[in-house]
Amino acid sequence: MSTKAYYPISEIGAGKPGFSKTRSIIEGAFYGNNVVKVNTLKEAYEMAKNSPGTIVTDMPVYRAEEIGLERDAKVLLFNDGAVTGRYAQARRIKGEPGVDEGKLDKVVMDAIYKTRFKTLYHAECYIGLDPEFMAKAHLLIPEGEENLLYNWMLNFQYMSDKYVAMYKESQPIGGGKEPDIYIFSDPQWAPTPSPDVDYSCLSDDLTLCYFDTNQNCAAILGMKYFGEHKKGTLTMAWALANRNGYASCHGGQKEYLLADGSKFVASVYGLSGSGKSTLTHAKHNGKYEIKVLHDDAFIINTDTCASVALEPTYFDKTADYPTGCPDNKFLLTAQNCSATLDEDGKVQLVTEDIRNGNGRAIKSKLWSPNRVDKIDAPVNAIFWIMKDPTIPPVVKLKGAALASVMGATLATKTSTAERVAAGTDMNALRIVPYANPFRTYPLVNDYEKFKKLVAEKNVDCYIINTGDFMGKKVKPADTLGILESIVEKKASFKQWGPFGDIEIMDWEGFTPDLGDKEYVKALQGAMQNRVDAVEGFATKKEGYDKLPEEALEALKKIVNEAASL
Repeated sequence: MSTKAYYPISEIGAGKPGFSKTRSIIEGAFYGNNVVKVNTLKEAYEMAKNSPGTIVTDMPVYRAEEIGLERDAKVLLFNDGAVTGRYAQARRIKGEPGVDEGKLDKVVMDAIYKTRFKTLYHAECYIGLDPEFMAKAHLLIPEGEENLLYNWMLNFQYMSDKYVAMYKESQPIGGGKEPDIYIFSDPQWAPTPSPDVDYSCLSDDLTLCYFDTNQNCAAILGMKYFGEHKKGTLTMAWALANRNGYASCHGGQKEYLLADGSKFVASVYGLSGSGKSTLTHAKHNGKYEIKVLHDDAFIINTDTCASVALEPTYFDKTADYPTGCPDNKFLLTAQNCSATLDEDGKVQLVTEDIRNGNGRAIKSKLWSPNRVDKIDAPVNAIFWIMKDPTIPPVVKLKGAALASVMGATLATKTSTAERVAAGTDMNALRIVPYANPFRTYPLVNDYEKFKKLVAEKNVDCYIINTGDFMGKKVKPADTLGILESIVEKKASFKQWGPFGDIEIMDWEGFTPDLGDKEYVKALQGAMQNRVDAVEGFATKKEGYDKLPEEALEALKKIVNEAASL
């Protein structure tokens, strides 16, 4: 599938697809006489390499020619300043209750005007790596931000001959009514007094990430961190997919080929730091032939249950990859790390989050030799990754409503990938529906998509706890062992105490004691928190994220069953 870039004269005008007010403000900026088109990844590399402040390391880009660069390309490092994580508070979503789109449109209009004396760069790429789903995206960003532009083109699919041909063969998304994605970004922007511009519509004084996802456009203002541009682009691709019959997934997926020739496709959902990348890329000591779709962004066709990756590379934390680590040979760029000289006087990266939390790098697609862009085999199982100390290392959920609402009330801890207010308790549990804080459409859309997979497509659903269980750490070896037993169909699940819709598997060292009143009280409290969250969805933002009554009843049933103990 493809998006629409060109319009017959008869299709241009008010009220027609692709011509909202916000989109007209943003798209028009791309045609200014101060705009320079960046056509290739090689151009973007040279621009980033020569951009003031860039650190050109002596680390070569592995097999650079295969990803569209010159053979002698080096890993580039660029540091953003004090902000080294995503900032959800800056997001404003057109169409949500309380969002003043009139004032926000004027903020963007003024921000674009103020770039008229700057050179702006226009880059293009594809989101989605298979003819079934490919959207074209455009980024406009000022001179001086060449590293952001280069990272954006690396993170998504640059326009290689292979993918240009593939895109031409793909069918239009939404019957040809979905326009290309347009993103205007000015990291150097700051609000200044201007006639008719009212900054009270911003949720943050100095930054704005404004989405009109129904019209596939966004403005990112005052935000230097690359993750805002990556996730901002994915935000619109996920919304686009959601409108067109796909479940949008912030997680990882892999396919196992078993000894008997059967396949098992597992999807894992979790925030940064939850273990989703570890589980997705685990090789299981070579026990199976494995294909990896992606560890962060993909979509599932809710009719065929096939899955498509949205991006080729990986935006990974560098904390776990010390200088000299073999995996570092696959790095393409790095952000918010330091550098030093080795014994040969060569510039090397300094990682492990010494400089700051959430050091990041873009890793080549070649890092995972078993990567694929699409998995045709239908997904077999969904795993919600939580860090809830009341939940055993694994439970299986029965019933589509419970399976989906548990995803909607996924409980986890804040990671260093996020910029949060001072004093935030990083260990406190919080609810992040479907581990995707980037949703820009009503929550019920995700609820119905995942419910359909379980109810109509016979997809199994599990919760896996990768944190600690009542004070005892769940180790990666435990989680991988559990996953292997499920994949090999050796796992034996039985009803968990009085919980009619939850089954449990015995796992050594992690047997919940339902006779322990303190434990039962904690479990009941955790489930009540989920009830409270769903009740909150029905009232906050004027009920924008309200879920069906069946979702609330599925959770209340568990609370009542816990109360019977």
